[in-house]
Amino acid sequence: MNVPVLPAENLRAALAGLLDGLPPKQAAQAVERLIANYRGATPTDAPILRDRADVVAYAAYRMPATFEAVRSALAAFAAAVPDWVPGGHVDVGGGTGAGSWAVTATWDGVRPVTVLDWAEPALALGREIAAANPALRDARWQRSRIGSALTLDDTDLVTVSYVLNELSEPDRAALVDAAARAAGAVVIVEAGTPDGYARVIDARDRLIGAGFHIAAPCPHSAACPIVPGTDWCHFSARVSRSSLHRQVKGGSLAYEDEKFSYVAATRFRPAPAASRIVRKPQIRKGQVLLDLCEADELLRRTTVTKRHGDLYRAARDADWGDAWPPAD
Repeated sequence: MNVPVLPAENLRAALAGLLDGLPPKQAAQAVERLIANYRGATPTDAPILRDRADVVAYAAYRMPATFEAVRSALAAFAAAVPDWVPGGHVDVGGGTGAGSWAVTATWDGVRPVTVLDWAEPALALGREIAAANPALRDARWQRSRIGSALTLDDTDLVTVSYVLNELSEPDRAALVDAAARAAGAVVIVEAGTPDGYARVIDARDRLIGAGFHIAAPCPHSAACPIVPGTDWCHFSARVSRSSLHRQVKGGSLAYEDEKFSYVAATRFRPAPAASRIVRKPQIRKGQVLLDLCEADELLRRTTVTKRHGDLYRAARDADWGDAWPPAD
């Protein structure tokens, strides 16, 4: 599958244009306040993004990272369902639409898209940014409470990215259940922290209980082999850093790595990876150490050496989150 790069380029350009006229100091202060709020407890009836200045600053800062994380999750999902293309998409809690942009970067074509969020300023800005993406120009941007009262129309794909952390436990369960009732496929992305992983595992269990099959990242639909409290499953996506990123965080690197946890599940049977690389490969002299989650529900380290020939060369090029062994 050839993944188009145009949506990513258009998104970067659109976000750069947003900051014109917004004083850098004001943008940085808004981002710092919003980050502090997002890390705290967020009541479901109080949207954090209050006005356009808030939304512009936070979109410019966070939307590229959300886009890259969701796109990485969708790429792994798409590899497990190579003959499937979503006919419709609902982005729950989508805010300014990073998840919708990621879908257009994964599958070609135009499809009905609905972005749901409770913050009207975020939806308004998302609609504005979407003018730069032909696949999103007819998208619906709809204000909706995200939680136990949520109802979803039937669709092929539901994405939920960086939303569960904002909800109470009952509302998280209600959201996952609503997505399962409405969609043929559900992709959920959360922060790559122990708490984010725990939320993803809870959602994974609910989806399996609703009759779904895990397509990615897991090579099976059985219980996660990680012993609770000992570790957590997460991955990394490379994100180009804007001037606002450097302003807020300091430093001069042109990139940062977004850590995320995710689950992708379908009602139809996918072809998941035989195993998944769940840690950054360790390259040693003449060998590569790979930590794998395998189809027999085990975590195992394997060593690939020069004597493995082409497999060794593939291991040297392998990345955290890749399927293993690589497809021919």
